[in-house]
Amino acid sequence: MRFTRVGTRAAAVATAAIVASALTAAPAAAHTKPLGTKSLAAVLLKDKSGFDRNGHDYDILAAAVQAVLKAKPSSPVKVLTDGKTKLTAFLPNDRAFQLLVQDITKSKKLPGEKKAFTAVAGLGIDTVESVLLYHVVPGARINAKTALKSDNVKLKTAAGSPIKVNVYSHGRKISIIDLDFSDRNARVVRVDINKASRQIAHGVDRVLRPINLP
Repeated sequence: MRFTRVGTRAAAVATAAIVASALTAAPAAAHTKPLGTKSLAAVLLKDKSGFDRNGHDYDILAAAVQAVLKAKPSSPVKVLTDGKTKLTAFLPNDRAFQLLVQDITKSKKLPGEKKAFTAVAGLGIDTVESVLLYHVVPGARINAKTALKSDNVKLKTAAGSPIKVNVYSHGRKISIIDLDFSDRNARVVRVDINKASRQIAHGVDRVLRPINLP
């Protein structure tokens, strides 16, 4: 994914400090409602509609998480089911997966959701697991307000490889830079999913890629 470097090294250090301070802030005041423990897996699996024609929900992602946990019950992906564990996740919507499959298969037609999931699953459970983990930032609860102050900050994912926050449009929008420099950056299209809980997420319109695809 291509991106333009914004700001100086000093700015990057400063914004990194903002993220760090947000993650290590003092306990909230007594009157502040404590964060809940609803897991992101519970949020994803709440929708029982299955594969449909709504490209803006997360049917393919939910099916991918279930497939990995069924094949590998002790997978690190299981952290998404533990609402007590603080994390931030970037959730690709169904259209994001459809676009990924269209790209890797060089197809001229956008596949349906079921076909897209079948193609993703066909990459192998280990690959699916790695891709899912690349969308999770463990130990960090980053809401939209903090993210908008974090331009050029690198975040270490559960897969071990980094992603980078890119703030654009005069500080009003966010994209996520992955390790594939040939594809467009994933744009954050929905913020603060499950915001009342320790596990928070943001919806993105592309699947983050941990490698540079041809």
